[in-house]
This record gives sequence, structure tokens and C-alpha cells, in this order.
Amino acid sequence: MPTAVPQSAAPWPGPTAPRPGRARRLLPHGWWGRLVPVVVLLTAVVHLPSFLRPLWNPDEGFLAVQARVLAEGGALYADVVDRKPPLLPWLHRGVLELLGDDLLWPAVRVLAVGAHTATALLLAAAARHHRGDRAGTAAGLLYPLLSVGLAPEDTQAAAFEVFMLPWTAAAYFLAVRGRWGAAGLATAAAALTKQTGGAVLLPVLWLLWQHSRDRRTDPGAPPGAPGVPGALWPGVLRLGAGLLLPVAAAAWATGPRRFVFWTLTGSGSYLSPEGSWPLVLGRALGNAAIAGAAWAAPAAAVVAAGVVAARRRRAADAPAADAPAVGGAPLLWLAASAAAVTTGFQFFGHYYLQLLPPLVLAGACALDALPRRRRPALAWSAAAAAVFLGWGLLAEPQGLRHSLAVAEQVRAHTGERDRILVWGMRPEQYWLAGRRPAGRHLTAGFLTNFSGGRGDARVGERYAVPGAWEDFREDMAEHPPALVVDDSRGAPYAPEHIPTVRRLLDEHYHRVAEADGAVLYARNTAPR
Repeated sequence: MPTAVPQSAAPWPGPTAPRPGRARRLLPHGWWGRLVPVVVLLTAVVHLPSFLRPLWNPDEGFLAVQARVLAEGGALYADVVDRKPPLLPWLHRGVLELLGDDLLWPAVRVLAVGAHTATALLLAAAARHHRGDRAGTAAGLLYPLLSVGLAPEDTQAAAFEVFMLPWTAAAYFLAVRGRWGAAGLATAAAALTKQTGGAVLLPVLWLLWQHSRDRRTDPGAPPGAPGVPGALWPGVLRLGAGLLLPVAAAAWATGPRRFVFWTLTGSGSYLSPEGSWPLVLGRALGNAAIAGAAWAAPAAAVVAAGVVAARRRRAADAPAADAPAVGGAPLLWLAASAAAVTTGFQFFGHYYLQLLPPLVLAGACALDALPRRRRPALAWSAAAAAVFLGWGLLAEPQGLRHSLAVAEQVRAHTGERDRILVWGMRPEQYWLAGRRPAGRHLTAGFLTNFSGGRGDARVGERYAVPGAWEDFREDMAEHPPALVVDDSRGAPYAPEHIPTVRRLLDEHYHRVAEADGAVLYARNTAPR
């Protein structure tokens, strides 16, 4: 009777041989049938606060306004611009056109919960492939518990990272299975959701190289039959085709020059941390501390598994065939994601979500090798999730009341068909007021380089996105706003510091109202 291969001797990243007496758990409707309902329910519960507020952060407002402009016939990167790839704005546009304005928010939140669920299940599949059922179950449970382990505005919002993560998890899992063309497609989808999603390409390439070095045996061959080396270049070609074709199609659909500019080359000033290092480091350490407390269990398991592996390698009686509990691919994925988090040196909390899939995968594999730590780790993660869930239920998104007050005054001083200009950093005010923007730049940041993550460093007209002021003047001439909302409230980009905006207000507008510190200016009906 053949003996099952011990886990310690299973090659990485190949599947672990089934344990004796557990064949029933590998049936298609067995293990998955038990895990999926639990993951779906757990994900829905921890993200319940998402549905209790109309929006959690300005990114959601930005996407909603983009969707409305696109649904009304506008073109991305021409009639409305952003530094992000097109996939998520297109998704919002599709939801809006299908369901209408009133159902956009709840529908997108449902899709966000679905994205979290898909990420959890893909990680469970990858962990199960690497280490077996127990690791798969741990990954499936850990991800939803840890997905709320940051401030609510970072985890309850249906923002870019949430929709990027399932594509990164899919790319990794497909690469583990040797599906290189599909892995390339998933990597492209991740990068077309947010540029940093392309970081998963590094572990995918590592897995491709590992597969090409392994000697694979035909599943139908008799035991002991010699294997054949995997093929590197056919895999590279399939991966490259899957990656490049969707990116080329997106560039063609939006205009190659505009696509390259807005997703790659047009953000030099924005990416520079010059003059703002204390603020940047403070935010980086603060968010890292929050995530570290919430995600301590898998992180500690990875470290502990590494220590155990190092001790075994030093031991004289360590089996030569022993493989580490956590292989190189998840750790490489984690390192690539950490590098992606630093891109732009903004360190907003939601950036850290990119670390979560590889950390969960590595942690689940480590916990499978450290069975005594599994229950304490899950208990700690569940307790942390309960704390963050309570925070989300009680929290009010920063600036929401202010934006609602501004939107009310905008509606009182404009008609439904009027265009407005919000000179500020809260694009949701267009959405909440139900008014179309007069220009293509939805925040003052594009024209002044102001960012909430940088304070007053490098702010002014000379730091704008190249060509932005020419576009601004063209927009103001073509669609003069009926109302200008100065929502700067003493910020470094206030009109008194920006000559072009100050002249616009002085020559063509007069003050008509104030809303929670924001000043509203109506267009003159006759020369003043």
C-alpha cells in the first residue's frame, strides 16, 4: 500500500498529497461547500458599515462624478481626467447606465463585497494548493477578518485597491497552476484598475521560472516515469500576450498619448515627496502601526515559521528534502507589494491593503506548519475585526457633513442644467449636488499639486500637471460655471495664492453665500 508523501517533503509550490482518511474532504462539494458560505457571510458582516454612509472617502466621489460625465457622452482623459487607469471608471459608468444614479452607491458597495469575497476564495485556493485543506481554510477566514484592519474610510470604501486585489490574487493562483495566458490577463486587469497592481507580475515571473526548472510528470504516466523539463519561452509568450493585449486595447480606447500621460508620465510633481518628509513619515508610521496591530497574527506566524525553518536547516539531522513552510513566491509577492505601497510616497491607509493578499497567503501556510498557533491567530484576528467593525459602525467619514452642507447651498443657487466649479479637494460635492463640473479637473490638486498627504509642500500654479492650466482656461471659456465654490478654507491653494483663479473670481463672479466655511460665487449677469 503506497504511503502518503509527508508535507515537509512536498515540493514548493506543488500541491500537498492528500492525508489518509481525508479523501472525502477533497470532493468538489465538500471542503468548498463548507468554506464558501462562511466566507461570504463573514465578508458581508465585517463590511456592513460600508452600506451605512453615502460615501467614505473622496475617491468614491471622484469615481461617481467620472461615471456621470462618461454616461453623458464624455471621454475619459479628455472631458474628465484622473491619474488612474480606466477599468474602475468604466465599471462605475456601466453600473450607472444600468441601474441609474440612485442605485449606484449600493450597487458598487455590493460589488466591493463581492471583490473581497473573490479575493478570499482565491487565496484559499492558492493556500490549499500549497499546503492542503487547513491552510486553505485559514486563508479563507483570515482575509475577510483582516480586510477591515485599517481606518474605516480606508477599508469600507469601494475604492481602487478593493477592486484591484481579486485580480492580483487571480494572477498568482493562475500562475501557480501554470495558466500563463490567464495569469497575464489577470495581471493586466490589476494594473488597469490601479497601476501598482502590476507588482504581482514579479511573483508570477518567479513562478514561471520555477515551473520551467521543475521536472513535470505526465499525470497519465506510470509511477516512477521520468519527468520532462517545463518550457520557459512558450510560457513567457503566453504571459506577455495576456498582459500586453488588454493594456494595448485600453490605450487604444482612450487614446494612446492620453493614456500614457495620465497613467504613467504626467504625475512627476505629485510623486515627489520633496519638502514633506515629516508629514509623509508620520502618516506611513501611523498607518503601519494600525495595520500591524490588526494583522499581527499572520505576520508573527510567518516570522515564527522562518525561525523554525532556519533552526531545522542548521540541525545536523534535518532531512535534505525538507521544504520551507512558506515558499519564496508568497514572500516575493509580499516584498513587491511593499514596494508598490511606497510608490508616490503618500502612504494613505488604503494603499496598505495591497499587502494583505500575500500576507494572508504566507500566514496561512505558516500556520499550517505551526498548528498550535492556528487557533490563537484566528482568535486574535477575529477580535481585531470586531474592534474595527465597531469603529466602522460608529465612525462618520471625514468631511461628509461639510460636503452635504455645500451641496445643499449649490442646489439652492443653481438650476439642474447649470455647470459649477468646485475649487477644492472634495469632488463628491458635484455628485451630492447633482451638478455637472464645468471643467475636466475635479479637484484643485491637478492645477496646484496640492495633496492631503503633503500639506503645503510644492503647491502653486508652477507645480500643476503639464498643460493643466491651458485646459482649465479652455474649459472656463467653453462652459463658464454658473457658480464657483471656493472650498479652500485657508489651504495653500486658496484663490489668494493662485492668480488665475483670483482673476476669474474678481472679473466674473460675486459672492452670494457661505456653507460651513466654503464661499459660493455666482456669475455676474452684467459687467460689474
